[in-house]
Amino acid sequence: MSRLFSPETLAALARLDTCAVANAIECFDVRLRNEGFTDASIRCLLPSLPPMVGYAMTLRVRSESPSWKGENYLERTEWWARLQALPAPHILVVQDMDRHPGTGAFMGEVHAAILQALGGVGAITNGAVRDLPAVERLGFRLFSSSVAVSHSYMHVVEIGGPVEVGGLRIAPGDLLHGDQHGIVQIPAEVVERIPATVARIREREREIVKYCHLAGFSVEGLKQIVDGSPCAPGDQPESGRKS
Repeated sequence: MSRLFSPETLAALARLDTCAVANAIECFDVRLRNEGFTDASIRCLLPSLPPMVGYAMTLRVRSESPSWKGENYLERTEWWARLQALPAPHILVVQDMDRHPGTGAFMGEVHAAILQALGGVGAITNGAVRDLPAVERLGFRLFSSSVAVSHSYMHVVEIGGPVEVGGLRIAPGDLLHGDQHGIVQIPAEVVERIPATVARIREREREIVKYCHLAGFSVEGLKQIVDGSPCAPGDQPESGRKS
């Protein structure tokens, strides 16, 4: 399991939008700016729900053809006990390993209810989901590349281990943040500094927006506000700097 964080830190992150979190991470220069988030293939299916934050639990599944063991998705449930033993909140990350992901849906109303009972707040998959109205009523977040009407031959092929969805490689225990904009992976070394950094960046953004609505707006004045970085000098720890 990766590093754990206080309920207060997680609650503070859950009050932020994912774009703000991504902006803050850039201040720390701990990874390349084109890394650490899902691509446009992963969509938020229930954008009216608030942002989610939680630790990743991973599965790999297939649905195009039956399991060679004859199992379906409800006959391999040992991952429920593993999930229950992990610190909450959880986000289930499901990699569909089929040649054509999304033939069948793993996540729907029943699994959403099970995951909520085990401390889950959402699920992410490069495959399909279903039962959207029912899952929305539960307040459970869903991110996927498609929707499907059937489970098809859905079965679990691997529990735990690294997975990849939407171009983002995710390991069990990674801290994830998501909303209608997508999913971002928060590096453990900067998690506790994200809320304060977001507050500083937002203040700068408010100044810019306010100035843009002034009667005396000018490009020269705008340049004075925009000049310089909203990141603090101490935002880039020596151990995290990229050369």
